[in-house]
Amino acid sequence: MYTRLDAIERKSKRTKMKSQWQFYLMLLPPLLYILTFHYTPMFGIVMAFKKFSVSRGIWGSQWVGFTHFKQFLASPSSLRIIWNTLYLGIYTLIVGFPIPILLAIGLNEVGNQRFKKTVQMVTYAPYFISTVVMVGLVMQITDLRTGVINDLLRLVGKDPINFFGSATIFPSLYVWTGIWQTTGYSAIIYLAALSGVSKELQEVAIVDGASRLQRIWHIDLPAIRPQIIILLIFNVGAVMNIGFEKVYLMQNPLNMATSEVIATFVYKIGLVNADYSFSTAVGLFNSVISFILLITVNELAKRFSDTGVW
Repeated sequence: MYTRLDAIERKSKRTKMKSQWQFYLMLLPPLLYILTFHYTPMFGIVMAFKKFSVSRGIWGSQWVGFTHFKQFLASPSSLRIIWNTLYLGIYTLIVGFPIPILLAIGLNEVGNQRFKKTVQMVTYAPYFISTVVMVGLVMQITDLRTGVINDLLRLVGKDPINFFGSATIFPSLYVWTGIWQTTGYSAIIYLAALSGVSKELQEVAIVDGASRLQRIWHIDLPAIRPQIIILLIFNVGAVMNIGFEKVYLMQNPLNMATSEVIATFVYKIGLVNADYSFSTAVGLFNSVISFILLITVNELAKRFSDTGVW
């Protein structure tokens, strides 16, 4: 009896899959992308524990264990590189995480739909600018001789500032240009969550005499708290994952003291100097730290808020 019911259930599932083949076909490209570019390269992690030789291949190369990890941590520049990566990540998290929430709440309170859509369009648009174009625009705007910002500084009697040539300014320049580019797009999730807040609950709060700030604090924020916690977990887990492209494009010898991060270091050691084993070890070290952060923050979130990624 059980076997027959099981066969009927399997047949029903096959029939359902055949009727929804378009859906599964749409899933195929992203699955192939993930398998090809995310899971297949994971076999190369073994290079971090070997002295890779092109002639011998990955599996035939000499096993050296944790030698490359010790070499990186013992390097005089390793602490500076780790600190730069951590500093940019924490700076981005502290400043960049709450701003999309504030933007979403502000847009949710706007009654004028034309103004609301205009603000949405203006704030979303920078996200679709490529990193290369965005860095080029920032370079033009902040140029020491012809940049608009330095022209304004000269008009008010101030000396021009070499933004890209200052190691102390680089972190703020990196973080705030990133906020300008991503804030509008990041606010979409919060706006979608706020659209589901009960209108009846808002009306009851108004009748009870609650101010706008009180309604935001006691109704809107609790409604989007799960989304805030989930995104906070992902953002904390990505603190060490500073993107390579933007930092590398903004980097020059004058700001190298604060702009050299793990991603650019791995590129220079791995691709430029062809030290594949050492660069793989450094990249694996970064990934392990990120994984530990993700697990830790997820467990803390589940303990204090009953919300987690898994």
